[in-house]
Amino acid sequence: MNTPTPSLTIGTVAKRAGVPIDTIRYYEREGLLPEPLRRASGYRSYNETAVSRLRFIRRAKELGFTLEEIRDLLALSSDRRGGVKAVRKRAEQRLASIETRIAELMRIRKGLQQLIQACPGHGDPEHCPILRALADEEPQA
Repeated sequence: MNTPTPSLTIGTVAKRAGVPIDTIRYYEREGLLPEPLRRASGYRSYNETAVSRLRFIRRAKELGFTLEEIRDLLALSSDRRGGVKAVRKRAEQRLASIETRIAELMRIRKGLQQLIQACPGHGDPEHCPILRALADEEPQA
């Protein structure tokens, strides 16, 4: 005999998945989470699969995947033939993107450090190397 699927409220699913209720509704509208069954009262009714899927989405977002990339990952997760290879490729692409952002942030950090070191922190704003750099002027030595 089949065991009945548990009937979870949106609040319970949100708590178990660690996401706000509004996020669940948003993911439903975006097609990341299937439309749930409705009770006679009209309230949404979920099962544990929804909790698992929301956790998957949350963790993927924490790793920097966009919602579109997560949509692809979810589709690939059910592809029994080439899914793993494609998932690895997506992860490699995400890592490359993150490494590019890190390099850019390090360049920005170095530039800010140089401007801060060049700024005496007092005097006429017209001679401030930070303000001059932002105005696209050469800082005075």
